[in-house]
Amino acid sequence: MVSNVNLTSVTIEEEMKKSYLEYSMSVIVGRALPDIRDGLKPVHRRILFGMHDLKNYYNRAYKKSARVVGDVIGKYHPHGDSAVYDTIVRMAQDFSMRYPLVDGQGNFGSVDGDSAAAMRYTEVRMTRLAQYFLSDLEKETVDFLPNYDDSLQEPSVLPTTIPNLLVNGSSGIAVGMATNIPPHSLKEVCNGVIKVIDKPDIAVKELMDVITGPDLPTAGYILGTKGFREAYKTGRGIFKIRARAFVEKVGKNRERVIISEIPYQVNKTKLLEKIADLVKEKKIDGITDIRDESDRDGMRIVIDVRRDGNALVILNRLYKYTQMEISFGIIFLAIVKGKPQILNLKEILEQFISHRREIIVRRTIFDLRKAEERAHILEGLRKALDFLDDVIALIRSSVDAKEAKARLISDFGLSDVQSQAILEMRLQRLTGLEREKIEEEYQALSKNIQEYKVILESPEKVLDIVREETTEIRDQHGDDRRTEILEEEGDIDLEDLIADEDMVVTISHTGYIKRSPISLYRAQRRGGKGATGATPKEEDFIEHLFIASSHDYLLFFTNKGRVYWKKVHEVPESGRAARGKAIVNLLELMRGEKVATTLALREFDEKSHVVMATKKGLVKKTEMMAYSNPRATGIIALKINEDDELIAVRVVSEEEDIFLATRQGKSIRFTQQDIRSMGRVAAGNIGIRMESDDEVVGMEALQEGSTILTVSENGFGKRTRTDEYRRQSRGGKGIFTIKTTERNGPQARVKLYAWRSRIFL
Repeated sequence: MVSNVNLTSVTIEEEMKKSYLEYSMSVIVGRALPDIRDGLKPVHRRILFGMHDLKNYYNRAYKKSARVVGDVIGKYHPHGDSAVYDTIVRMAQDFSMRYPLVDGQGNFGSVDGDSAAAMRYTEVRMTRLAQYFLSDLEKETVDFLPNYDDSLQEPSVLPTTIPNLLVNGSSGIAVGMATNIPPHSLKEVCNGVIKVIDKPDIAVKELMDVITGPDLPTAGYILGTKGFREAYKTGRGIFKIRARAFVEKVGKNRERVIISEIPYQVNKTKLLEKIADLVKEKKIDGITDIRDESDRDGMRIVIDVRRDGNALVILNRLYKYTQMEISFGIIFLAIVKGKPQILNLKEILEQFISHRREIIVRRTIFDLRKAEERAHILEGLRKALDFLDDVIALIRSSVDAKEAKARLISDFGLSDVQSQAILEMRLQRLTGLEREKIEEEYQALSKNIQEYKVILESPEKVLDIVREETTEIRDQHGDDRRTEILEEEGDIDLEDLIADEDMVVTISHTGYIKRSPISLYRAQRRGGKGATGATPKEEDFIEHLFIASSHDYLLFFTNKGRVYWKKVHEVPESGRAARGKAIVNLLELMRGEKVATTLALREFDEKSHVVMATKKGLVKKTEMMAYSNPRATGIIALKINEDDELIAVRVVSEEEDIFLATRQGKSIRFTQQDIRSMGRVAAGNIGIRMESDDEVVGMEALQEGSTILTVSENGFGKRTRTDEYRRQSRGGKGIFTIKTTERNGPQARVKLYAWRSRIFL
């Protein structure tokens, strides 16, 4: 039995909490998040430092990637080789980093998602820009820490002159937090740094006049400024990225869509596969071929459009259903003084400036010390040259170097370092020319020492140096923006590009819909056989036919009291004789739900109202604006009882009366002012009182000078002027409009006939 052992009782909850906290902080600080100062994660920093060790500079020969990976793993980063090599590959990809830090030779992957060649085949070296990360590293500008096995030293941060956190961005998922910073233009970020130096109290809003927005490696469009401007102010925001595409004419009647730039981090091959899947699933109609014609000159994806297809509508659907338009969530999270912190745009630039000030101060202290040490030696050499004959005699008469050094110190008042330098001085330094060089060097050092002291005594001078170095970086390596920013998200409104033309919309009894250009229906002489307008299935027929602009809204009211809407141009275009597409494939209808009425509207008018009628005689009036924002799954148009259903919907004006007709031949006319306006989900009021076996079969909004066409089930009908129907109060039993005899049968339908325009509405 072991004795004298100190045991401590620890609860499992406390131990788990402590251990997990330590693990999470290790991941946050040591792996997943970038440092605010150099914008690098540890693995990126170690790769650049390892290449610096190997002198793998931009102006020297390439080295095998395996060599670099081996050095980084063996010296600084004790993880798998794939983790290091994958990072090197990304640092070399111009479609992943706005300003690559590794110059790669060989296959380093592609925007298609192709993986890089094995590291034994590829070669790397630092880019010229990457060497700015390591400038002045040897001048004690940053602290060094022991590596993983305490055998070497590695820098805790790099003394970069480049504001890399914004320039190249960063992304990483830690424990309980994540960062996602988009790349920016080097020129704009450098201008932002200079702006903060010149005006320390500058507001973030004013700073955004200089840094206009993210600048992505793959270019494209950024839609709207609100999302990233919010991130610049608060540290969080979301903006949309859209591919750059245009329509190209092919011959007289053919078009094709050309995609020349895709959103950041989108895989081109997967994008093409998604487009092909949508064509197979018939979610996008009108595409005949998809080709990738990209080459070394740039990206070019060609999408051929069918002769009767609308290329702009197809492009709009591609933006909607594919990664040709994506959202990018910004989180400006970085390690600040060893802790994770979310910062706004100005704070990021201030932290970088603070880092550069510290680097310049430490560099200047180092240069001052080295200059003073050298000046001290030169002072001794100057004194020795002034008394050259005495110094030579002293050295010749000394027994050994130790005695000579001691006598130089005592006889000439020199220091130990100066005496040693005199003893080590070559005879060639005694020539007149060499003596002049010593004097010139001493005078230059004296001048430098004075400058170094001025810098250390003046914070303004330090900021001037930061400004100068930042300006130099901007002028040498800054380039034009790649990504175009559209001030408002609606700036690319493809509907504005769609021709505003009249379309004939037809809906069949069994629920097939199509649109066709009105030009397909040529004018004919009276008495002809006509032209086929649609080819419905057996026992099907055209129930609704109307003309609407391609920009009009179509409101689909169903028998279950719900409403859906589409734009006319979203209805599949078909030939004159085609059947069309089933509405159930166009709308997300519920089981047992079918379209009862379709309204075509140019716009939603705040002053207009919609009147609805149900089979059981209820009517309801609601403001049109209540239906202006329906969801894909539809919204409630009115509350419907289980034994009732919606049969008709009309847009009414203040001058129009409401007309209801029932199966048993009854009708009622009343002013629409008799119906008070109700909310969207209300059930309505009684419009007409009927017998238990009766039901409403139609509703119309009466216009002056119009007539009502009444049709019975046995095919009999008549047309009656609307002024023959007297106004009654809402809720009455009404009057007869047609006899429902055995010959006529029950009343089947009523339609308003506008006499002035001579069309049925």
